[in-house]
Amino acid sequence: MPPWIDSLLALLSLPQYSLSTVFLVSFISATLLPLGSEPVVFGLVQLNPHQFWPVVLVATVGNTLGGALDWWLGYGAHAVVDKYHHSAFHSRALNWLGKLGPKACLLAWLPGVGDPLCAVAGWLKLPFWPCVGYMAVGKFARYVTMTAALTGLASLF
Repeated sequence: MPPWIDSLLALLSLPQYSLSTVFLVSFISATLLPLGSEPVVFGLVQLNPHQFWPVVLVATVGNTLGGALDWWLGYGAHAVVDKYHHSAFHSRALNWLGKLGPKACLLAWLPGVGDPLCAVAGWLKLPFWPCVGYMAVGKFARYVTMTAALTGLASLF
């Protein structure tokens, strides 16, 4: 690993930057980049159990804002995507998402599906704020459940 990555990781692991790191990693992981925020969230909660709620809330905000960015990327890509024909499966998925509306963004927490779902919601021009609200609820529930479960499992060992 290049030395600058070691220096960056050492800097981001300092206690005064820990919530900033959770925010940054959660934000980036909600975009279409392949990065998971769960190890960072779990690791910080393991090191500082008293920070459970601040960590979960910061991760939720970062992940939700990343999902909102995906929505805007999808909204902006609408003109480009319209130039191409869609498969039958793609058309069914779009129809399902159109019928479900912003509530589909509750599924934004799903690995592999959630981030593109946010982009497609923007592409379909679903209402921004309701989509963001549903994203936040789904992502918050994921972080609370996942972190509580992992913390409980870790205490068994």
